[in-house]
Amino acid sequence: MNQLADFFRRLAMTFLFLTALLMTYQSISGVKSNTLLAFVSLKLKEAHILEEKVKMNLVEFTHHTGAWMETFLSSKASAETVPLENSIDWSKYPKQTVIATGYTAGYESTGKSKDSPSYGITYSGVKVKRDLFSTIAADLSIFPIGTILFIPGYGYGVVADKGGAIKGNELDLYYETVNEVYHSWGKKQLEVYIVHKGSGKLTEQELTALNEDKSMQVFRQQYIKSEQR
Repeated sequence: MNQLADFFRRLAMTFLFLTALLMTYQSISGVKSNTLLAFVSLKLKEAHILEEKVKMNLVEFTHHTGAWMETFLSSKASAETVPLENSIDWSKYPKQTVIATGYTAGYESTGKSKDSPSYGITYSGVKVKRDLFSTIAADLSIFPIGTILFIPGYGYGVVADKGGAIKGNELDLYYETVNEVYHSWGKKQLEVYIVHKGSGKLTEQELTALNEDKSMQVFRQQYIKSEQR
């Protein structure tokens, strides 16, 4: 706004300078001074009107831009702070009470060592994954391979594995390390929501597609950030 005022101040000074020139011209040419003054006055008035219009447009533009930015930042902050648990009406999905335990791909949970060809490979054939949609193990007679569950505090779990010790309403939730199992989960009894009943098959492409769904990236990033803290 200060730069705008300087511009119009210089413009006014220019008109005054021109007035002096015109007065000199009038004294030489004989043109009436009142005609020259009327012309200069008109131009100064037009400049003033232009200045006011520009100021009004700037104020209006600033107002609308500020309102838009406030809305944008508010929506972005809301997406980043509202947990997934509170962003969806989970009452629309059937729920089931389960006992969920954390597990890893390591020897302590699967009896497999890292040099084993089947290390980290689930019963479905996909690799274990900890993400917004993570691989979990279940009793396949209750939750077939490919079933998607929402597990509060953990995220989405996709049934990709089974376990000899898993019977009935029990789940094993995959974590990358034993430390995460104990500090992030342990063992809990809770209600989970059945988002999709599996067909008995799951591929790497399907699991990747779930985690890369554009509509879920806000929640995915929110989740990944929380896991890194």
